[in-house]
Amino acid sequence: MKTKKHSSLLTIILLLSIQCYGQDYAFLSNQEGLRGVSDTSGINGPVTVKVIYDNYSTSKYMKADWGFSVVIMGLGKEILFDTGTKPEIFDSNFRQSGLDISKIDILVFSHEHGDHTGGLSSFVKMKTGIPVVFPYSFSAEFKQDLKKYGLTPLLVKDPAMICRHLYTSGEFDFSIPEQALVLDTKKGLVVMTGCAHPGIIEMLKEMKSKFNKNIYMVFGGFHLLNKTDKEMDSIIADMKSLGVVKCGATHCTGEKQIKMFNEAFGDNYFELGAGNTIIIN
Repeated sequence: MKTKKHSSLLTIILLLSIQCYGQDYAFLSNQEGLRGVSDTSGINGPVTVKVIYDNYSTSKYMKADWGFSVVIMGLGKEILFDTGTKPEIFDSNFRQSGLDISKIDILVFSHEHGDHTGGLSSFVKMKTGIPVVFPYSFSAEFKQDLKKYGLTPLLVKDPAMICRHLYTSGEFDFSIPEQALVLDTKKGLVVMTGCAHPGIIEMLKEMKSKFNKNIYMVFGGFHLLNKTDKEMDSIIADMKSLGVVKCGATHCTGEKQIKMFNEAFGDNYFELGAGNTIIIN
């Protein structure tokens, strides 16, 4: 009986600790939610996406390395999505990009892998005091590190607005928790992925359903490097059946798989690579 009492007391203490610990961090939420997304809603001007870190490079001044990072501009706020792998390469590539790091308003992480978070230590030497948006299932150590760096953690569970016309997909419940970014345009949704570990098609289907709007464009890492030609044919067909018109595959997608996307989408395929710029109208 004494052992059972001690066990019950320990369980209560642990539960209370978890609840109190969770209260240290705010969740990203807003009154509007997804209510502003409709068939006629979307950006009124061009949005520019600059690739800072990628497995490939389109500039002799920017290094290619396994990892991913982009900056999104034209929404009233500038968003940094992931920070690549090596701090020194992130630092060098960002400086060579010609962008002003003081203008970054929000940092977003897709998932807790080093090839997306590794450049953080370099970033905070140049900029702190801003919110960081990431899936709520990230480790306690990562959350604590953000606060030590002078950043403000904002946890993500469900889809929510980050800034006008830009949303988080919400956390995908998978062995590797991950979120994507969703830009609302009048042509449809533009989805940006870090690695798409939960499955690119599964993610797109869920986002199309939750946002109740067609997907126009998707780009980023798709994590398909082990997929066979037959599996790729099915994935590409599914992507097109979801209404995707434009596609850009990079990072962990796989070289053979990237080539297949290029061939399948033709003129509607676009390259990424460090130094490249994507204009979304």
